[in-house]
Amino acid sequence: MTKRKRHVIKHDNIVVFPGAVQTLIREGHMFAENFQYEKAVASFEKAFVYEAGDEFALSAYAFALYELKDYSKVKNVCEQLFSMGTSLYVEIMELYITVCMQLKEYHQVESLITTLLEENVLPQDQIEKFERLKNLNSEVSKNLEKKENAQRLIEEQEYELEKFCALTSNEQSIRLHRLMDTNVRQLKEPLKEIIECSSIHPFVQSLALILLVEQEVAMKVRVAKFKQTKIVNPAELVLPNQLPQYGEIKNIVEVKLEQDPSTLEMVQYLMAKHAIVTYPFEWHPFEADDVAYSYIDFVLAMLGNVQEMDYEIIDFLQMLEKLTELH
Repeated sequence: MTKRKRHVIKHDNIVVFPGAVQTLIREGHMFAENFQYEKAVASFEKAFVYEAGDEFALSAYAFALYELKDYSKVKNVCEQLFSMGTSLYVEIMELYITVCMQLKEYHQVESLITTLLEENVLPQDQIEKFERLKNLNSEVSKNLEKKENAQRLIEEQEYELEKFCALTSNEQSIRLHRLMDTNVRQLKEPLKEIIECSSIHPFVQSLALILLVEQEVAMKVRVAKFKQTKIVNPAELVLPNQLPQYGEIKNIVEVKLEQDPSTLEMVQYLMAKHAIVTYPFEWHPFEADDVAYSYIDFVLAMLGNVQEMDYEIIDFLQMLEKLTELH
């Protein structure tokens, strides 16, 4: 009697003995049935490294992941099962819809259930359940939209000029930093008022303007600071460190301080800070080379090396330095 050949699996030059994968999958099912979901997931994932799971292993894995609230992974496993053509279609579809709701993908759920109901792909005894899911999804979606709208109104009020002016400059700066990764278009009018308000700190005015510039918001904004006034369109402006005078000054100090990297670093640090305060006017009416040499003198003086310098520009740089220290 000849022995049946058993395949040895190799993965990354690691030999997996016959039956090891099946043992891991059996363990996964056993752990899942005993509500030990973390252990179930660990066993299934070890098995799937060596062998693609069948629909029963994958569905048990998906339900265990759901219990662990790993919704993105559940969604991926469900999609894998759909592509395989699972016989557990209704159960997996119900799980899929539930995780989409957990992931707040309400539009996808609405369209998916509508399609399932219109195309009559659900068994008769399941139709009512999916209709209930559709109604629940619609209710949750509406409630979330109301909540988000209310939250947006509260947030927008925070940037209304009267409320905003009641904050310290430092608090104002923090509020504006919060908007960096959000769509500021719905706040463009409050931001315009902040930029145009003469009692707002110049550094804060610049932060508000930079938000509009980064998102290319097209509108006319009047900027007034340091006895200069200008009408600008944020959609046409570049950021402070991309303005022409900044580039000229940067090039001059880099050449001049090529042999003195520590002084160069300090000059560049001050320039970057000051460019925000002066934005969008730069260091006008001063010439780029005068400003560059004054920055070098300013830093050397800070290090105790006092010499002849252009005191008008130095006074201007000292004023900018004070303005970067928000209180």
